[in-house]
Amino acid sequence: MLRAIAGAAIVALMTMSAQAQGTSPEDLAARNIQRRAVEAVIWGMPAVNYDLMLQEMLTKTPGKVGQVIYWGRPLDWRNQTLTPNPDALYFMAFFNTKDGPVVLDLPPGDKDGSFNGNIVTIWQMPLEDAGLLGADKGSGGKYLVMPPGYSGKAPDGYITLQSDTFGGYMLFRSNLRSHGAADVETSIAYGKRLKVYPLTQAGNPPPTIFTDVKDVSYDSTIRYDGTFFEHLDRIIQSEPWLQRDRTMIDQLKSLGIEKGKPFKPDDATRAALAGAVREAGALLEAKYDAGLPPFFSPTSRWTFPAPQNLIKATQSGYADPDQYPVDERGMAYSYAYIGIKRLGAGQFYLISIRDKDGQSFGGDQTYRLSVPANPPVEQYWSVTAYDRQTHALIKNMARASRSSQIAELQKNADGSVDIYFGPTAPTGKEANWVPTDPNRKFELMFRAYAPTKALFDHSWVLPDVERVTTTIGGATK
Repeated sequence: MLRAIAGAAIVALMTMSAQAQGTSPEDLAARNIQRRAVEAVIWGMPAVNYDLMLQEMLTKTPGKVGQVIYWGRPLDWRNQTLTPNPDALYFMAFFNTKDGPVVLDLPPGDKDGSFNGNIVTIWQMPLEDAGLLGADKGSGGKYLVMPPGYSGKAPDGYITLQSDTFGGYMLFRSNLRSHGAADVETSIAYGKRLKVYPLTQAGNPPPTIFTDVKDVSYDSTIRYDGTFFEHLDRIIQSEPWLQRDRTMIDQLKSLGIEKGKPFKPDDATRAALAGAVREAGALLEAKYDAGLPPFFSPTSRWTFPAPQNLIKATQSGYADPDQYPVDERGMAYSYAYIGIKRLGAGQFYLISIRDKDGQSFGGDQTYRLSVPANPPVEQYWSVTAYDRQTHALIKNMARASRSSQIAELQKNADGSVDIYFGPTAPTGKEANWVPTDPNRKFELMFRAYAPTKALFDHSWVLPDVERVTTTIGGATK
């Protein structure tokens, strides 16, 4: 009764306010949905990013939660996840702890291989890094992911990870010595030594099922349309509310997303949601295009991989009660996925979206990146080109990257390496060339695996990318 009276009072106040402003109550309600939906997109981006990857597995492959999918060759454009690494073999294991803790049993590094891995929640919060520079320091280990509110005692001998969500996933990068067929097969065999099983079956684990998805069109790029809210609703229905996010409960309820109830927006609400997600996408793109913090110097075109306050917040589990960088998080998970607990230990990333002169990279132009001698890595470096709009590998390209693992990579007399980007290879530089689509803009990511001090104290500096010419008959000028 009281709720009905209060609801009627709110409607009356809205009507009075609308009349005073010359706006109808219907218009006010639509604007309220629009505003809240924009904020919901930005807030929910990392979880929707996760669900897009999960649904691709469930709908396009035989893979299931608790199993492992992998790409049985270096990634090509058929993998349309966000800014992936084509110079490692990817294994992904989605898990769910609703029925109890899950074990991720990972192999030690040895003569047959090594890996860099990350284990995250559905919000892509890092639970732990694994592998050579992770918690196990290359010795392998049994990582035990425990569900929210778990009160049981973890057995001895496990690396315990307390999750605040039921779902999550692990990205396991099996390192490659080269892209040669024999080394790829060795890397696959090494990756297949990992195991995933429930803790209840730890005494006699069932065989882990692996599915090769290398030929699947696996597209988890962000869809800025009404389906975004269907993914978000799926998360709300299946996962507990986190304390830090409870302010969103009523916000989402006004959009028709409420735990325990079906998401069935009417046509007007669907139209408002579709408009809102497009607006949110434009806001996030504008934020990204404005540029991330420069890494080497105030004028460097190479930037940190994400805003520094976001890196700090995620690595601490949002421990600072006065900081919750939701806007920066939404932007970051519009162009990438995974969370890293110790960024800079196992790997570090640099992003460039503009050339030395401050111009966007055009796929119809030719550019040169000169990687100086003595790169600051103990494993390898690579540089990858992505579609500037989708942040995925550029479609229909024969390859997407060049790396120090490539045996045929040409070096200069001083030990430096020139990498070229453009629609055609400069004469004599095919081994050092990354193809681009002349009709699309692109962006670059430089990866340093097992980076050393020289990268962070800037005694080694990666120069900005230079446009060397328009392409004329494959020659550069």
